[in-house]
Amino acid sequence: MKGDWVEIVVDAGDTTRTYEMAATRAGRRVETQVRRGVVEVSEVTRNGSVVRTARFMANRVLALVEHPVPREDTGVAAEAVR
Repeated sequence: MKGDWVEIVVDAGDTTRTYEMAATRAGRRVETQVRRGVVEVSEVTRNGSVVRTARFMANRVLALVEHPVPREDTGVAAEAVR
C-alpha cells in the first residue's frame, strides 16, 4: 500500500549502510523475500509486476524493518464491538 516502506541495514565492512525501499504510488506494495542466501525487496504493482528490486547478500544484512502505514478502520469492526 502506498506509504509502506522497508528499511534495510547492511554491514559494509567497517561501517553500516541503510537503504530504504518504499511503495511510492497508490496500489503498490513492498514485498520481501529471502531465498538462496539473498534478501530481495521489491516494489510491486496491483497486478504483480515488479517496478524495482533491491538485492542484498543475506549474511551481510543486519536488520530488515518493515514500516506499514497505519490502516484506517472501515467501521465494520468498530460496530461489531459495540
